[in-house]
Amino acid sequence: MTGRAAMAPPPAPRLDEIGLENFAPYLMNRIMGRYNASLRQELAALGLTTPQMRALAVLSVRDGPLIRDLAVHAIVPQSTLSRALDALERDGLVRRQGDVEDSRATRIFLTDAGRAAFERLWPHMAVFFERMFAGIAPDEQRLFVGILQRMLRNIRKHEI
Repeated sequence: MTGRAAMAPPPAPRLDEIGLENFAPYLMNRIMGRYNASLRQELAALGLTTPQMRALAVLSVRDGPLIRDLAVHAIVPQSTLSRALDALERDGLVRRQGDVEDSRATRIFLTDAGRAAFERLWPHMAVFFERMFAGIAPDEQRLFVGILQRMLRNIRKHEI
């Protein structure tokens, strides 16, 4: 063979060659698993689940997203998010409102009680966030977050 076919790239290294401790997806899952586990006690004290906490967190910074967009930002399947929103609405922490431009779409808003619940949770989230970055200089943190943002752009399915 000649040309491009003869110059096929070498096969990607196997996971056992890379090693779990060097495989970024594994490390990211371990970090987020540990972060979520660290918050479980505080979530339970507030009567919240991880999907509910994620929804409240997103709503604390994004006012009135469509449910489908909230699912993307909260990293929760839409069916799971729907159940979480039912409970949050029942507890008076969120309210649903039809979209003015699309009568089939629903927007989600944080209520005052929902904001208060998130404000009680935030200090715990901030402690665990700071713990993750202990010993890492601010410029390294910014570089790391910038790399994560680029990685997300590389693999994302949604424009948000």
